[in-house]
Amino acid sequence: MTNYVIRRLFLMIPTLLGIMLINFAIVQVAPGGPVERAIAQIQGQAGDATERFAGTVSSEVAGRHMDSSRGEYRGAQGLPPELIEELERMYGFDRPAHERFVMMLWNYMRFDFGDSFYQDRSVMRLIADKMPVSVSLGLWTTLLVYTISIPLGIRKAVKDGTRFDFWTSAVVFVGYAIPSFLFAILLIVLFAGGSFFDWFPLRGLTSEDWEELSWPMRIIDYFWHLALPVAAMVIGGFAGLTMLTKNSFLEEINKQYVTTARSKGVTDQRVLYGHVFRNAMLVVIAGFPAAFMSILFTGALLIEVIFSLDGLGLLGFEAIINRDYPVVFGTLFIFTLLGLVLNLIGDIMYVIIDPRIDFEKREG
Repeated sequence: MTNYVIRRLFLMIPTLLGIMLINFAIVQVAPGGPVERAIAQIQGQAGDATERFAGTVSSEVAGRHMDSSRGEYRGAQGLPPELIEELERMYGFDRPAHERFVMMLWNYMRFDFGDSFYQDRSVMRLIADKMPVSVSLGLWTTLLVYTISIPLGIRKAVKDGTRFDFWTSAVVFVGYAIPSFLFAILLIVLFAGGSFFDWFPLRGLTSEDWEELSWPMRIIDYFWHLALPVAAMVIGGFAGLTMLTKNSFLEEINKQYVTTARSKGVTDQRVLYGHVFRNAMLVVIAGFPAAFMSILFTGALLIEVIFSLDGLGLLGFEAIINRDYPVVFGTLFIFTLLGLVLNLIGDIMYVIIDPRIDFEKREG
């Protein structure tokens, strides 16, 4: 197993490199980069606030020769070439693409992601500030989803075809069909100052006076703010795992070794948890890394927006909209690296649950 883990760790390097290269190439041909955005601001297309930015940049090249625009950027007609060159230097576009990519990789190897174009802060600082919100949503949602879905899926498999299976399937299908953000809106209407009750807050992960509270009250305040967003994500996310667990257990229950064990007088509980559980849970565990990454970085985006939670999902989304490339590539690097590590952890969990699995022999 040690050799397999080492090989997987080395395999992460070309995988991470390939993902970064593909996304870097896409960004190079995508319109509306930071230089074009600055040009639009200078041309007065972004309002009064951005005109101050244009004046600041223009002052650096004031008095220089203003003959003809370079015409390489949309909307650059009429601007002096010196101004375009200054913008390229400011945003790091004064070098060829391959040099910028190599330099980016070298910096990322040292976890130096540079500074945001528009927020005047380092990317690492931004990620560190947003991480607690996303981790809180992802961690508690994943724990609750697995805590609910696995027992429910096992029960549905044991009670397959009964009234319990029918009615719980109806609930599961509702949870599967309705997006989590619609549940979030419903919870707000019902419990957060909508048309009925005003029991839960709508903004932030903690209250403004959180630092002044005692530790027991801080914990209560933390979960008070998390209650509705986590509930919305759990309702919208437990359905798939429940059905996966049920189908996995049904497949194992119908196998010959279960029939043989029952014919020998082994109790149903011992057959279920002594024989079936270990085999059936392998499929469920295999999907854990992907489920956690989905909840942590993508599934929580709309929830963060609806409940005004400033997390990684919202940070990445705003960075893409604003063409804030240091933030885009920094978060992409972190997300990809975490995903690869979690997939490796999933393989290790395979072996812990069922020592009969040997990845090294399979590779051989």
